[in-house]
Amino acid sequence: MGDREMKKNNLITAVVADRDGRVIELEEYAAVGMAGSSFVPLSTGNTIDMPYGGEFMFLQDRSPVVFNLKTNRLETLKENPYSPGEPVFPVAAFNSPGYIISHVSAYKEKRAARQLPLFSYGALGWHRGSFRTAVILVDSEKRQDLRLMPLEKVIAGVRRMKKKMPQNRLRDHLENCALKYGCPAAKNFFLGRYEAPLPTSKSCNARCIGCISLQKETGIKNSQERILFTPSPEEISEIALEHIRKVKRSVVSFGQGCEGDPLLAAHVIEPAIKLIRSETGSGTINMNTNGSMPEIMERLFDAGLDSIRISMNSVRKESYDAYFRPKGYVFSDVIKSMDKALDKKIFVSINYLNCPGFTDSSEEQAALFSFLKRHPVDFIQWRNLNFDPLRYWKIMSGVTSMSAPVGISEMLSMIRKEFPGLKHGYFNPPKEKFDGFLRKRIIIGR
Repeated sequence: MGDREMKKNNLITAVVADRDGRVIELEEYAAVGMAGSSFVPLSTGNTIDMPYGGEFMFLQDRSPVVFNLKTNRLETLKENPYSPGEPVFPVAAFNSPGYIISHVSAYKEKRAARQLPLFSYGALGWHRGSFRTAVILVDSEKRQDLRLMPLEKVIAGVRRMKKKMPQNRLRDHLENCALKYGCPAAKNFFLGRYEAPLPTSKSCNARCIGCISLQKETGIKNSQERILFTPSPEEISEIALEHIRKVKRSVVSFGQGCEGDPLLAAHVIEPAIKLIRSETGSGTINMNTNGSMPEIMERLFDAGLDSIRISMNSVRKESYDAYFRPKGYVFSDVIKSMDKALDKKIFVSINYLNCPGFTDSSEEQAALFSFLKRHPVDFIQWRNLNFDPLRYWKIMSGVTSMSAPVGISEMLSMIRKEFPGLKHGYFNPPKEKFDGFLRKRIIIGR
């Protein structure tokens, strides 16, 4: 068997959707992934069996790009090659937590295509009886495995908490998150496991183009509603203490998808942290934030905040500003917050929003390496950017250079080699794991 034939045998089959959303296998075509302007046929080497919990996404107003095995060429399909006149559409995978996409589903937009909803769109194909996706596992923890969150147990937990804290508005809000929106973090609170959310802030000082809780005049529907009230320190601490006392290696986190930035609610968060710490030294108090207010961050560290996770799509100011669109703060404030945390031995994570084609461009990779040498954070939480990829690449290429990608997998390998003490994952770790991370930080240069 020749090399070309063997290579073809390793390619996975293209799948598309018909007008009714049914998935169709195209036997004479290979699936294709894209990253920026690069198109890559998908094989068993750059895909894995689709992880449990992933969902299929039907992409309207778009035509799938596939690889014709007979001609060895990329093709953009306007219709089903086996049923002329029947339209076909791209199919993408919205993958499970803990996995980051290495390639986006390959497609071309039709004229006047509407912007895609706020999800990530991983490349997808079919091979020997299974769907395969272009993803990389970065965190194997079962924190958000839906198989471990049976609805009947969530409902039982909701009833227990309603009886235990009937007047707590934050408990009521989390019930809505768990049962209406299916939020895994809220479910975990009612199940008494892992990490509990503490949404607090009604407002934000950024206007993220991919904000999942607030969209104005974009034509995009936000994925969930933002919290409409500010819970009291007592309500916050009641939820947090309930979780900490019940769960080993527990984490409670400010800064959720259903709120703005928690720093804008520091007037209730600071006393809430003090209330928690007056009762127990156990549990990890974490904040997911944009890190825009370094002086307020310092007060929260002094109150007892254990860790921070700062969201970034890029470590370059121009790219950061184009996505976050800050109001009343500047990029240097974010860096200052990180440095204050590092100096105080606070555990620091970056919530790194990944979009293949930009994140792994050579310019972004070089900037990240330079950043990590100057600011040795402890952890990178790799997250898939929930935004229309073609529009994101267009926005980013308008503010900075974006050359051919090195590949997400290759980029991860390079980071691990250059920064062996840096950890990678998806979830906020408990403080019981901090010591090893912080020791490694000292070793590599701070």
